[in-house]
Amino acid sequence: MSAPLYGLLAEFETAAALGSALARVRSETRYAPEAYSPLPLDADAGARRDPLPLAMLCGALLAGGGTFALEWYSAVFDYPLNVGGRPLMSWPAFLPAAIEMTVLGAVLFGVVAMLIGGGLPRLHHPLFALRAFERASQDRFFLLLRADEPGFEEHTARAFLESLAPLAVHTVPR
Repeated sequence: MSAPLYGLLAEFETAAALGSALARVRSETRYAPEAYSPLPLDADAGARRDPLPLAMLCGALLAGGGTFALEWYSAVFDYPLNVGGRPLMSWPAFLPAAIEMTVLGAVLFGVVAMLIGGGLPRLHHPLFALRAFERASQDRFFLLLRADEPGFEEHTARAFLESLAPLAVHTVPR
């Protein structure tokens, strides 16, 4: 009895070979492939749009706007003080704290979005058990088809990956 299957991993020698394999997988199958490369992939190679800037913008707006609103509410409604004839809504006095909180909110949301987007903290991944995968950060390019994809059949997926002319096709146990 074999171990449960996590997926099939095709190993390529060049980034161009991985790029053409990704294009074929996307055009000819319904799989959502995962690519592992020591180099950044081209945008047309299927790199997703990064949600990190949007998360940081939301954090900055929430923290900065929330801080300014809190200061405004407390100075105008909750505890109004007339100091030296100045207006209650003295917005220049509110800016330093609001700007600091804007930066803090952007950084905190960015760190959380980075951790969630990277699937961290994750101490073990099934790919780490493959000896060949150690070269993913050096000079090899990998394409993974996960077994939990709808319609995944091991024999069909293996035959398709072998038609892409990889160096090797590895079975990844769960």
